[in-house]
Amino acid sequence: MTNQIKIAVIGVGRWGVHLLRNFLAHPQVNVVAVVDPHPERLAAVKQQFDLDKSVILTTQWQDLKTVPGLTGVAIATPATTHYALIKDALQQGYHVLAEKPLTLNPAECRELCHLAEQHRLILTVDHTYLFHPAVEGGKTVVQAGKLGDLRYGYATRTHLGPVRQDVDALWDLAIHDIAIFNAWLGQIPVQVQATGTVWLQGAGEQGSRGAEVSPSYTDSALPFCPSASLPQGLADLVWLTLTYPDGFQAYIHLCWLNPDKQRRLGIVGSLGSLIFDEMSISSPLTLLHGEFEQQGNQFIPVNQRQIVLELEPGEPLGRVCSSFVGSILNNTPSEISSGWVGTELVEILTALTLSLSQGGKPVFLSDRIVKDQKQ
Repeated sequence: MTNQIKIAVIGVGRWGVHLLRNFLAHPQVNVVAVVDPHPERLAAVKQQFDLDKSVILTTQWQDLKTVPGLTGVAIATPATTHYALIKDALQQGYHVLAEKPLTLNPAECRELCHLAEQHRLILTVDHTYLFHPAVEGGKTVVQAGKLGDLRYGYATRTHLGPVRQDVDALWDLAIHDIAIFNAWLGQIPVQVQATGTVWLQGAGEQGSRGAEVSPSYTDSALPFCPSASLPQGLADLVWLTLTYPDGFQAYIHLCWLNPDKQRRLGIVGSLGSLIFDEMSISSPLTLLHGEFEQQGNQFIPVNQRQIVLELEPGEPLGRVCSSFVGSILNNTPSEISSGWVGTELVEILTALTLSLSQGGKPVFLSDRIVKDQKQ
């Protein structure tokens, strides 16, 4: 145990349980404490994982301050609690792995990134898809130019529940596909647009009729609390358009009341398409070759073939945990999902929320992230 990193897991709800499972299995980690405000959850994980008596089980985050030699914390609590918890953890000298999103406020995200750098601590965000073998493989394909000239991207993320009551479908679902597009393209959007519809949790009778989201505030009132940003209610259906510096556009469809569950993302190029279909167990990442040959005034499809790409084995969340441990041991921020990557995504979501509230008006992203990183 002496050469192991001491880690505490804060929050053992649906996702925190999986973080705990992975850290318990990691050979370089000693889980010394579990924190959750619900005693019944603590009792459940103690039984489920047959936790050693030495593991501290507490409902109070402050109790961790008395744990000797604590190295890092994994935070899997509601996003509204992230800022205070992460800031306190960094000030206590702990490395932090935080569930996404980093916070709900871009300014708070930037503050936490600077705080981590000032204290020479690791701040990693659990954007699990960025560690998925299919996403890593897809990035290699795209950046190797195998699709030719990139034309556009598309993604669909739909299911029937769960329906959140604190954030809309945009904040609940969009971050995954945006993160994948950014990783594959090696860019972040310069302009975003969003439109949405409210059915289930509308304000008064308007929401129950399927009200289109319309303008509700100005730039000076940029939303830091997504659940309060739309008087019409929480959008159940959202359509997004992301425009990147080179003109590439990605279109994303999000809905949490569609029984047709889909997790599908693709990029189309002049030589073919790359498809990441998470619902396909046998072929999650497929390269579809195909292009046109012009014959007179006709365009004839040629060179059509399908290649199912082989992927390295490994649970994405396990890779997240191992990356966090490696970053601590090497004192090197994550190249895949650092706090700055999490900040970029929160700023994009915030801009999309502004567009959503304004009925789809294009919103240009600032260059504040780049400026902050250079300071």
